[in-house]
Order: sequence, then structure tokens, then C-alpha cells
Amino acid sequence: MDSKSFILVGFFYLKEANCLVAIRMARIGSKKRPYYRIVVIEKRRARNGRFLEVLGQYNPIANPAQITINGERALYWLSKGAEPSETVASILRNKEIVKA
Repeated sequence: MDSKSFILVGFFYLKEANCLVAIRMARIGSKKRPYYRIVVIEKRRARNGRFLEVLGQYNPIANPAQITINGERALYWLSKGAEPSETVASILRNKEIVKA
């Protein structure tokens, strides 16, 4: 086999295990006051689990919503194979960090 990692399920190689890192949001706001960090985290960890790096913040309560994100680091993690969640992908497109 080549250098890619595979998950062995029974006697079959089911899928590649390359993408183990995700870019998603971790909630840090209090009850009824959502506030999120945009973090790089291992996919298997809990929503608010230990993260690898904080990329930015998102405040949906503000009008308009306040979004700060480090575009350079986001592009770095995307180049390393990190997979953004749907919401984070939308934020990256709106901030024009990645093209649609």
C-alpha cells in the first residue's frame, strides 16, 4: 500500500483516515448568550474539548454579527488537510479567505 493511512474494518479497508483535524466552533458563551471560538480540533474530540489552536471568534448576538479570524492560519490548516464545518466554511467564504 502507499503512504496513506486506512482504517481496517473487519477484513476490508473501509476509508482513508487522513483527515483527522477539523475547523469548527466551540461555544464559550453563557446560557442564552452564545459566543463562539473558531478552533482547530481533532475530529473525535468533544465540541468544547481540547483544541490545537484558536483561529478566531464569532459573536452572533451583535448586530451585525462580529467575526474575527486569522486568515493566514486558517489557510495553513486548510492546506494541511483540516476540514471546516459547514458554518465555518460559510464564514471563510463571507470573509473571502477561501473562494466559493
